[in-house]
Amino acid sequence: MIRLLAKLFIRNRDDTGDPAVRRAYGVLCGAVGIALNALLFGAKAFAGAVTGSIAMTADAFNNLSDALSSVITLAGFRLSGKRNDTEHPFGHGRAEYIAGLIVAMLILMMGFDLARSSIEQIFEPEAVAFSALSCGILAAAILVKLYMAAYNAAVGRRIQSVAMRATAMDSLSDAAATLAVLASSLAGHFLGWNIDAYAGALVSVLILRAGYCAARDTISPLLGNPPDPAFVKRIEAIVGACPEIRGMHDLIVHDYGAGRRMISLHAEVPADGDLLAMHDAIDAVERQLAEELGCQAVIHMDPIATDDAQVEAARQRVLAALRAALGDDASVHDFRMVAGPKHTKLIFDVLVPQALERSDADVRAMARKLVQALDPAWDAVVNVDRPYV
Repeated sequence: MIRLLAKLFIRNRDDTGDPAVRRAYGVLCGAVGIALNALLFGAKAFAGAVTGSIAMTADAFNNLSDALSSVITLAGFRLSGKRNDTEHPFGHGRAEYIAGLIVAMLILMMGFDLARSSIEQIFEPEAVAFSALSCGILAAAILVKLYMAAYNAAVGRRIQSVAMRATAMDSLSDAAATLAVLASSLAGHFLGWNIDAYAGALVSVLILRAGYCAARDTISPLLGNPPDPAFVKRIEAIVGACPEIRGMHDLIVHDYGAGRRMISLHAEVPADGDLLAMHDAIDAVERQLAEELGCQAVIHMDPIATDDAQVEAARQRVLAALRAALGDDASVHDFRMVAGPKHTKLIFDVLVPQALERSDADVRAMARKLVQALDPAWDAVVNVDRPYV
């Protein structure tokens, strides 16, 4: 159904790199989710009223919360597509994450409320009437929720949406919750087991888990996720293909929502190269990154000595000493030697492993000691970098 609706309502539906197409998919899935969840709520609420099942009523209100979640998700996609303005120069792309966080909070609130009601019912159980119609409604609801999980997951992968993937996970947990309600109804009728309240408690646990997962997946990009390794490799491949660039470091990816990424990096170029030619090459790389990856790029040129054997030998000795002390992930860049009358200054940046718990000041002091141990005539001026990718 989603494919058919996409063909009818989404222009250029295969161009998922286009923010407008991506937004259209989000709005379409949100609208379908509202309709299906509202239908399920009505059917389950009717069945719960007929049978007096708290688990079924809880499951009905779970679907009502899902419908509300779809409304918020739809609004988030709509808002995320707004153009940048003076107050939000990087656009409104993160509105999608905020909408997902609101949805997660609503799911958690619903889960806690249903858990309380179920626990009360465990201590004061009530008889539950069996209805073949209600069982049919629950079975149909399971199939609908599995379908919703499938299309949300597929669209989430297609448009790279955290919110859509969280919605898919929520739909899958809803299917499991409804299955628990159906099992309790059948157990009560055929085996005489009154486990309705326990099924309601299980439903609440599944809802709480879905809320937790949704909150985790939306808070993470708001705080700042590391970029996708495949995205980083594509950047490295594009930059590395430029013959004027001998190396790169200090790559930072700024994510302001889908289609709104900015990157900055330092590109190492020969110190004796033609400045205008290298500048043109850097401009070409920036344009290529924008065209192929859909992101704005700012590249800083770092001149390095490429034909000075003494500088390279010193760099290799310092690098080996630092890796022995900090680990193989440590690296050195912007390495320079400035000779003086009594000492030679070694000026460089050291990139330390992300997991290293030592302070920058401690690393600087340690690096200076290592350099002086290599050669007493060397004096190190060290800047400590932390990786962002």
